[in-house]
Amino acid sequence: MLRHRQTDLDQMDFKQKAEEKKMSMSKNIARLAVTAGLTAALSFGGVMAPVTMAFADGTPVATTIGNVTIKDDDYAGTTFKGIKIFSATVTQDQTSPNVWDSTDEKTLSDIKWASDEVRDAVTGEFNSDTTDPSKPNNINDAAAWAKWIKTKTEAEYEAGTNQTTNLNVGTTLDRIAKALEKVTATNATTGWKTSTDGKFNDLPAGYWLFVTDQPGSTKSTNKTNGNDDAFTSPIFTIVGGADVNAEPKKSVPKVTKAVMDDKGDKFVTDVNKTVFTAANKAADSASEQLIKYQLAGTVASNINTYKKYSYTFTDELPCTMVPNLNGNNPVVEVKIDNSVVDPACYSATYAPGKSTNTLTVSFENLKEAKDTHGTSINVDGSSTVYVNYEAKLDAGKINADMLGKAQVNNVMLTYSNNPHTDGTGTTVEHPAYDYTYGIDVTKVGSNDETKGLKGVEFTLQEQGDTNKFIMANGVKTTDGAKAKLTTDDSGKINVVGLDEGTYVLTEVTPAPGYNNSAANGVTFTIKRDLNQNGGDVIPSADSAINAASGVVKNNSATASTGKLSFTIVDQKGTGLPLTGLNGVTFTWIAGGAVLCIGVAHLIRSRKQAEESEQE
Repeated sequence: MLRHRQTDLDQMDFKQKAEEKKMSMSKNIARLAVTAGLTAALSFGGVMAPVTMAFADGTPVATTIGNVTIKDDDYAGTTFKGIKIFSATVTQDQTSPNVWDSTDEKTLSDIKWASDEVRDAVTGEFNSDTTDPSKPNNINDAAAWAKWIKTKTEAEYEAGTNQTTNLNVGTTLDRIAKALEKVTATNATTGWKTSTDGKFNDLPAGYWLFVTDQPGSTKSTNKTNGNDDAFTSPIFTIVGGADVNAEPKKSVPKVTKAVMDDKGDKFVTDVNKTVFTAANKAADSASEQLIKYQLAGTVASNINTYKKYSYTFTDELPCTMVPNLNGNNPVVEVKIDNSVVDPACYSATYAPGKSTNTLTVSFENLKEAKDTHGTSINVDGSSTVYVNYEAKLDAGKINADMLGKAQVNNVMLTYSNNPHTDGTGTTVEHPAYDYTYGIDVTKVGSNDETKGLKGVEFTLQEQGDTNKFIMANGVKTTDGAKAKLTTDDSGKINVVGLDEGTYVLTEVTPAPGYNNSAANGVTFTIKRDLNQNGGDVIPSADSAINAASGVVKNNSATASTGKLSFTIVDQKGTGLPLTGLNGVTFTWIAGGAVLCIGVAHLIRSRKQAEESEQE
């Protein structure tokens, strides 16, 4: 009885082991079946992975469809195009029914060309490569071409690639992408798909290329603000098995403009930040005073995919402002990171206009830039391009209406945005602001403070600058006579084009009958808080005005947009008292009579003498 029971147990144990062995063999046979049909294994991002089996914990399952999503939250209007290169059966492990193991390597079998158009475009791209003995001779042997492409790519990217890799220009996959982008076939059944939202569902399994179809824009309908999107570096991926979630491999260049205020002497408002995050946007200046500007721009993160990368700064200045010129050309310094660029590598031009003056700095191909020693400058996705120049407010264009109002100047960047064509995009405009100020001074007499005194002469100087005088347009000169400021019929002098600072207004010639009350000068300060957003600037009403007692009318100092106003009072001249006016008058009359009698006597005496001589 016991022996019979043991035999049953032995048989059960044998059957269990046999079943386990059978299941193990079935799983291995499935894997071997996949491996036997495998010619190449291709991975996401343009990499062709080694031809190996992936023995992950899971069950390999073959599939014929897959989903791809390309997500770009910044440019919802950008559309994408998918091009199937190879049709294939794609196999990947599942951890449970219909649940793909996304960490498991995908493999392809039964590889075929997706279409004749694709075959001709890919193989035709390499017709000129006659020195490569490894290139397949039969254009219809898709499996051989897949293996050749894999081998070439592994040699070109020794460190490997992944889904973030930007293809280098001229590499095998880059050449394939460029060739396929030129093909105009649109037969969806052979693998030509477009998507307006970046979602591609139920695609036929195989090896696919995804590229930008049409770049979107964040610009409004009037096209005056926002950025144009850039084309992604080509995305190569295996469709089938786990869903593919990709991000475009590109970045849109940024541009900014900063101005160096002479008070802070920096292009940034925070020394711990960059010019892109803390650009100093506002400064103030006097007429004809050169101030420093900086333009800064980044480049596409996938610039290595471009053979030619055009790059142009367009800087629009207001008509009131002109750059420092050498003849008709703007004086600029261009740098890429810390290297000064040879001027022969770019063009710098200036074009004056009625409403704006335009400064342009342009590279036909930024990737060919050299420094001033002739050494090539490495330009990659982390490079920054700088343009430094000076500009000034034109004294002939400054008027009272612009005081305290931002003189807006905008920069825009135009850049290559498609690595395989000559397409370009533009950035949003970025502004900087310059301000200037003025004074409005009224001269009155102490006998009538409501009436201005005409013809009073003043000179204006910046405190500490004793050798220069400021004319009415804000320009400095060493000629004091040329810079005299004379009150008009209403007793006013107006000066425009002043910078922030302390000034001395000195009365030179008073009105007839009045004393020179301001002979020792009236000192005043234009003090302000600059607006980084381009808003109007009003000088502080508490700005110090120092003068002798009674020279400046009490409570006359006021501040308005860009202007400081005050009133200077001259004291009326004083006559000395006179007494005995009638006696003085009689003396004058008597003296005149005596003089007349004397003259008559003299004439008569001479006449008598002449008559005696004749006798």
